[in-house]
Amino acid sequence: MSQLFQIHPESPQVRLVRGVVDILRKGGVIIYPTDSCYALGCILGDKSALEKIRKIRQLDDKHFFTLMCRDMAEMSAYAMVDNVAYRLLRNLTPGPYTFILPATRIVPKRVMHAKRKKIGIRRPDNAIALAILEELGEPMLSTTLILPGEEMPLTDPYEMRDILANQVDLVIDGGYCGFEATTVVELEDGVPNLLRQGCGDVSAVMS
Repeated sequence: MSQLFQIHPESPQVRLVRGVVDILRKGGVIIYPTDSCYALGCILGDKSALEKIRKIRQLDDKHFFTLMCRDMAEMSAYAMVDNVAYRLLRNLTPGPYTFILPATRIVPKRVMHAKRKKIGIRRPDNAIALAILEELGEPMLSTTLILPGEEMPLTDPYEMRDILANQVDLVIDGGYCGFEATTVVELEDGVPNLLRQGCGDVSAVMS
């Protein structure tokens, strides 16, 4: 049975945040709130945790995973950020946007899109998620919690725990955080290409 932490959405309890990170560092898979909706997350270098997430979501090797990052420096370390990307990241993060960019050499190949060698990067505007990232000290591999065959993500932490009790190690109840996924933009040679319209303002990206 997965654990359930109730973490304050505006003032995350330090003790609980450290508990979350301890679970991640031991190879755990967590469900946590973001500024768009709840997401699945694990430590970047753990192959077993990655496979658990792939199984939950039924994802193939052509899925764009996202690296949740704590700041601009971290995003620039894991993705190749040109001038256009830098401007968008600076102006729109933290916020409900995911940017698909070429991955740098420090990103494990198994988490990239199989053919395009790209990765999603994102900095969420959510106090709990940012507190976890600060304590972790590295990006967290993540994907939206949308179950196979469903179009909308789960929104109730207690329902998530009931459904995924034996598949995740921790569910964080961080209150309501929405049911619409992020706006996803791929940047190709400095040109933004909208892959998914979500809760982020599209005009702020495509203008």
